[in-house]
Amino acid sequence: MFMKNNNEIGIDGEHLTADIVHKVSHARNIHITLNTKAARRVAQSRKTVEDIVSSGKVVYGINTGFGSLKDKNIAREKIARLQENLIKSHAAGVGDPFSQEEVRAAMLIRANSLARGYSGVRPGVIEKLLELINKNIYPYVPQIGSVGASGDLAPLSHLALVLMGKGEVILDNKRYDAKSVLRKNKIAPIVLQAKEGLALNNGTAFLTAVAALNFYRAKQVMQWFDRSLAISLEALRGTLTAFDARIHAIRNHPGQSATAQTVMRLCRQSQLVGPGNNYQSIQDSYSLRCAPQVHGCVKDLLQYVEGVVEKELNAVTDNPLIFSETGEALSGGNFHGEPVALAMDCLSIAMTELANISERRIAKLMDSHHNNGLPPYLIGSKETGLNSGFMIAQYTAAALLAEMKVLAHPVVIDSIPTSANQEDYVSFGATASRKCRDIITMAQKIAAIEVLCACQALDIRKPLKPGVGNQQIFKLVRQRVPFIEEDEILYPHIETVLDIISKKIP
Repeated sequence: MFMKNNNEIGIDGEHLTADIVHKVSHARNIHITLNTKAARRVAQSRKTVEDIVSSGKVVYGINTGFGSLKDKNIAREKIARLQENLIKSHAAGVGDPFSQEEVRAAMLIRANSLARGYSGVRPGVIEKLLELINKNIYPYVPQIGSVGASGDLAPLSHLALVLMGKGEVILDNKRYDAKSVLRKNKIAPIVLQAKEGLALNNGTAFLTAVAALNFYRAKQVMQWFDRSLAISLEALRGTLTAFDARIHAIRNHPGQSATAQTVMRLCRQSQLVGPGNNYQSIQDSYSLRCAPQVHGCVKDLLQYVEGVVEKELNAVTDNPLIFSETGEALSGGNFHGEPVALAMDCLSIAMTELANISERRIAKLMDSHHNNGLPPYLIGSKETGLNSGFMIAQYTAAALLAEMKVLAHPVVIDSIPTSANQEDYVSFGATASRKCRDIITMAQKIAAIEVLCACQALDIRKPLKPGVGNQQIFKLVRQRVPFIEEDEILYPHIETVLDIISKKIP
């Protein structure tokens, strides 16, 4: 991977990162090329496939049927048709399409995997994928159909259709015939040759694309949960005792220590938290006192997820694999999405835990019996009863959390056999990635609700000032969301805070 400048990237199959995937998926002025050295490897791999075809040697996926049809030999003159039929028959997805960002990420990941030079495609196949990205072509790819082994067969087949001038693309939220869009953009369709259809659809690009974008978003949401914790601690007039570095040093979990350090930094020079400030909570409730332990292990898990995702971004995940050094085609199971599926199920559980403890802090802010002198439901005026304040904001958090808890049930522990029991244990990695994406979205909304409520409470605590770091967060919110004196429509304020926390991390 090389970057000539901020807008030009060369792929080599070995140096793709989640940050680059995020950049390419969201930018529309990126130009991506195939590294020259990688192109030579790809060409060598392609020659091996052509040698196999010429020799008449029987190799799975090159001159045989697929899945349970592996024992059906295919005549040489029908090999190209075999690859075309594979893509057409496997493009059987349903449901809403993947977003343009997810499709761009998947195209990049698939191209990068093929660039390793173990898949037997022509360099031009990779270059055609990159051309779609460079010209902002958005293939229509339904989200449901992959079982995560053999890779993302259905989604990747919908993608491959567009390379062939078939299938559909999306322009301005409408579906159009791919052939006409390619013609308009002066992109010549490809005619698949031996092994190329299988190389295109037999990989983990879509489940990994969603996973990579999930990881990027989860890091940001994690940081905001630390900040919502810190301002809630101040709003509730808790104590920093439980965040003392000595406590966390003797447990030896780095994420736990990092959380405590962040809270201490944000609360520096606070006039609200104990010990001191003429106020001391001897011992706070678990949602405050044990937050470093809960938030911290999520941070540690994110490191594991990052490792899995970045390995998969640079992995060769189709089958069979072509080893040009020895002229061999070896059948294996690198298309199996288990590593990413397990990581995404773990991340789903972790993000639900963050939202769970956040909702408890929101509930505490609402409860005048447990919020250290704040009015019921954070009502700004004294007319309690006439005004309901932020009561239903907590209901919304609870409703989001109920959905998250259902979605957090791991999918990787289940399997439904496919292909007449030839493919008898699948990963459901695509499902794991998609539901994790939805969980992160809901977690972000709960973080926004906590930030909104805690800022309301900080206003009520005036003239006492929060710590210098929390003052930055408070000012960021107050630039766009006012203190609420009497009842008004809340959802626009929730949406505004959600917008704030999706863009900035003070």
